[in-house]
Amino acid sequence: MTLASTETLIHLDSVSKVYGSKLAVDQLTLQVQAGEVFAFLGPNGAGKTTSIKLITGLLRPTKGYVWVAGHSMAGNSVEARRQVSFVPDQPHLYEKLTARDFLEFTRKIYGIDGPESRAYQEELIDTFEIGDFADDLIESYSHGMRQRVVFASALLHRPRVLVLDEPMVGLDPKSMRIAKDQMKATALRGSAVFMSTHTLSIAEEIADRIAIIRRGKLVKCGTLEELQRDRPGGMTLEDYFLQVTAEDEI
Repeated sequence: MTLASTETLIHLDSVSKVYGSKLAVDQLTLQVQAGEVFAFLGPNGAGKTTSIKLITGLLRPTKGYVWVAGHSMAGNSVEARRQVSFVPDQPHLYEKLTARDFLEFTRKIYGIDGPESRAYQEELIDTFEIGDFADDLIESYSHGMRQRVVFASALLHRPRVLVLDEPMVGLDPKSMRIAKDQMKATALRGSAVFMSTHTLSIAEEIADRIAIIRRGKLVKCGTLEELQRDRPGGMTLEDYFLQVTAEDEI
């Protein structure tokens, strides 16, 4: 991670979320800085997706506070959400549009329709290698092709915060390489990248810091080197993850 500043772009302060009698997120406090790729790990049901929905403004916390790029989700949610792009694990697209149509539609939603934004759209089409199918209907696309289109659309308005939920699910090796390269490039441009993943090797490869959540609580957070110092006998990240989440079903 190379930071020009220590600007905090994601800040969760003692955040809890309750669904009925279930405590999904429990007093979660964390910060993610500009220029950082942050990996968020946890077993199924640990609270990862709920945390993502809180960061993106799709849910409101039962207790605590969420800020994105200095904007409170409680006090200025419109501006906070404007700073965020979200790439879900299952891409949802308008199947009767082409990729180019969808990107143009996304640009207009964000009110960016000038020559510079159109040029950036074409740059993203090249970057994500969408050109060969950009004018075909989305209904004919594979999962990987759809994910590339969603990823490109998420970057169109140059978000300060990029949030990804299991971005590698169903991707072939080439699509995975494109996704990893773009996550690193997005961070280098000064944005924060928050990635939830079960793929521990991806976290080891590209994350500046790694957090592990268990039963809604943050149990570990630090750089890979810091986590390595906490692992007895050179334990792998996979073994370490299984140890600190041992009471949960993976």
